[in-house]
Amino acid sequence: MEDKKKKMIIMSLIWTIAAIVLIVVDAVTKYAIKTNIEYAQKVEVIPGFFYLHHVRNTGSAFSFLADQSWGIYVLTGFSLIVGLAIFVLLIYTSANGYKFISFALTLLVAGAFGNLIDRIRLGYVVDFLRFDFGSYTFPIFNFADICAVCGTIIIIATGIFANKYFDGYLSSIRKKEQ
Repeated sequence: MEDKKKKMIIMSLIWTIAAIVLIVVDAVTKYAIKTNIEYAQKVEVIPGFFYLHHVRNTGSAFSFLADQSWGIYVLTGFSLIVGLAIFVLLIYTSANGYKFISFALTLLVAGAFGNLIDRIRLGYVVDFLRFDFGSYTFPIFNFADICAVCGTIIIIATGIFANKYFDGYLSSIRKKEQ
């Protein structure tokens, strides 16, 4: 096997393992919450600001579709399709040396599959990180959500601030499609 192909396989494997590690971290934190904090219980960590609050989200971000009986099925299917598409993009990206975007896509894959596993296994997503700002409570979230948001921010920031890098990446994808 030539060195370039070997390096491409190794890089793809490294980013895949990183995504799996993040998915495991997400699963472990959710398991710890489920086994140590009763459902709907709130444990104050920083008085008046940060709590561990065990909740079940049958929807997506900000409980979108949570009140729909069919919502979990739509979100599960959507998460599976998007997660797989991002994973394929991650393999291509990592194999072609785009480390910064590979990092962002790894976070996105971990976020998508972390919550997908909950939806399939439990029929809801375990959320537990709660922040209160005075009378406002930010929507409760989990580690997979952090991964997804950070990955999204990195992609957007790369597109805005590292325009040349991002353009090169997009051009390589277009060439591959032709």
